Amino acid sequence: MNKILDLTGEICPMNFVKAKLFLEDIAKGEIAVIILDEGDPLLNVTRSLKEEGYRVIRVEPNDTRAYKIFVEKGE
Repeated sequence: MNKILDLTGEICPMNFVKAKLFLEDIAKGEIAVIILDEGDPLLNVTRSLKEEGYRVIRVEPNDTRAYKIFVEKGE
């Protein structure tokens, strides 16, 4: 089962900090789901996670103003 972190309502840069701390606890190759607000939170957190070596597998709408990102821990 995927681990899920809901960061809707969190502001930048705290949403990235919380996402990174959350992802530190998953094993390499494991997939986690992070729920983010649309707009800057989605764009900035996704970009920053890729820069940190995480693999964003897919992004899908969660509801009208939020998205789920599926993230795999890299090497």
